[in-house]
Amino acid sequence: MLPLQLQPQSHIPLYVQIRDQLKALVHNGALRPGDRIPASRELAANLGVHRTTVANAYAELESEGLIRGHVGRGTFIQDNGELKLTPAPPVLGNGGGVRWETLFADERGEESLSRLCQANTADVQISFAIAKPPSDTFPVEEFRASCNAVLKSEGARILQLGASDGYAPFKEELEETLRGEGILGKDDKVLVTAGGQQSIDLVCKAFLRPGDTVAMENPAYPGAIASFTGARVRLLGVPVHATTPIGGHAGLDLDILESVLLQNRVKLILVTPDFQNPTGTTLPVAARRRLLEIATRYQVPIIEDHIYARLRGGGGRIPSLKALDRHGVVIQVDSISKVLFPGLRVGWCVGPANVIERLRLVKQVTDLHTDQLAQAALAEFMRRGYLKKHLNKMRTAFARKLLVLEDALAKHMPAGVEWTRPGGGMCLWVTLPPGLDSSELLIHVRDRGVLFSPGRFFYFQHPAPNTLRLSYSSLDERQIVRGVMSLADTLKAEMRKRLRGAPRDARPALALTV
Repeated sequence: MLPLQLQPQSHIPLYVQIRDQLKALVHNGALRPGDRIPASRELAANLGVHRTTVANAYAELESEGLIRGHVGRGTFIQDNGELKLTPAPPVLGNGGGVRWETLFADERGEESLSRLCQANTADVQISFAIAKPPSDTFPVEEFRASCNAVLKSEGARILQLGASDGYAPFKEELEETLRGEGILGKDDKVLVTAGGQQSIDLVCKAFLRPGDTVAMENPAYPGAIASFTGARVRLLGVPVHATTPIGGHAGLDLDILESVLLQNRVKLILVTPDFQNPTGTTLPVAARRRLLEIATRYQVPIIEDHIYARLRGGGGRIPSLKALDRHGVVIQVDSISKVLFPGLRVGWCVGPANVIERLRLVKQVTDLHTDQLAQAALAEFMRRGYLKKHLNKMRTAFARKLLVLEDALAKHMPAGVEWTRPGGGMCLWVTLPPGLDSSELLIHVRDRGVLFSPGRFFYFQHPAPNTLRLSYSSLDERQIVRGVMSLADTLKAEMRKRLRGAPRDARPALALTV
């Protein structure tokens, strides 16, 4: 029997304890590739926990490539090519390998969501797990023409070292766009970065010291959580309302934010006002103005993630926080990845001149400058009008996909399931009836070739296990409908199981949700 010791009183979830202890057994050589581990039901009985708890741990280990289940045979440890099993600690001069995992400087996570999106793709026909534009819509020929043009006219220049704040012709095109949107104020400057993730990382390096406090949305984008966690700061979660509460608004809870600022010395606020990832919610203009007033009163800068804002399906443009900012409290970060090519790592920060200069110095030390060929090709792409044309095409396509997704959910989902109505972006947030766990649902729906992202990947405090994110942007309309049907059928089956196992006096109430 496996030597696992659980601590129910710990703040660490039981499934995480099981997962981490099994990984430790592999790292120290107690379990080796080919070893069979107990079935989830058997291990749950031995540990005195619910089978779902073990199943969730196994699901994460399988997504990381550490174990593999085989129908009729069992679940086995497999060599994922990452773990070097060296039970003995390194000894100087012994000629053995170094146990690198003992030397890692921080405790950041295992990128479970990324592994989920990449694992066993051959077995997945429909994936709602990742928010990205579909490859078959990429304007590759137009971009090739732009690349050829700039290589011919200025190849020697763009392939040389360049300015750390960005390639001048691209900055000119970008600044013209930002001025037209009311984003670039007279006292603002622009820094070109290697994507939105680097922008957030540069902010961490420029502003934060270990122990500082950051207020941010909860749930939130996992990449931002990872960046701030890596900076060793204290994260305080501000709830995001997926639905509009009485007398309030969807999105960030500003009453709680103000309470957090009143009671804590907060260094930064991170917020995504437009189509927040993962919930898809958008802050109304009145709430944006109040957020700016709160930040100004408490003298806490706002980092505005603007990455989805240009994917509004209709209803007119809502001014960004940066466009509404009259006191210089907002730094806006943005990227080309959601509106064009995710693999083209070009983003930017917009903020007060002294802030951008500090970020520029940090970037210069980090990677000198963003790839100039990519910037030059993008500048040409924009000059020729290709970006505007492509963006209009994507808005129309995504709006249609979102409508198909909402219609499919309304038609097939059982009563008691709720979801957001984003109006744009790439994601929709689903809340299951209380007591259901989306991680357990994922285990069963993966058998039908469908993936989604359980809500727990997006929380850093107080996770809601009955939530999940559906990203629809990379799927066609038929896949969206088929995926929702499979998800709904699996959910109904799980609810029927719960109904059969419920006490008799609880059955009528449960029956209403089927």
